[in-house]
Amino acid sequence: MQKTQTKITSQGQVSVPAAVRSFLHLTPGSVLEWRQDGDRIFVERARRHTTAEVHEALFAGELPAGVPAKTLAELKQGVRQHMQRRHAGR
Repeated sequence: MQKTQTKITSQGQVSVPAAVRSFLHLTPGSVLEWRQDGDRIFVERARRHTTAEVHEALFAGELPAGVPAKTLAELKQGVRQHMQRRHAGR
């Protein structure tokens, strides 16, 4: 990919060049991550997290003594049931 430039609007927004959108497979709603490394800034597509990673981040070491951790299958089923109940009346 060739070097490209964009302007920053008065609201601090930038347009992502078509070549970059194509390279990163960006679509409306895609999330970009900005990372500083010394005097450089890197922009990359935010990676998606697995349910195991989310569970670990949310619940690692937080269960009270004697309470067994739920399996991923149990968590997924709970989310599914919650969404079904939440959207049942629509």
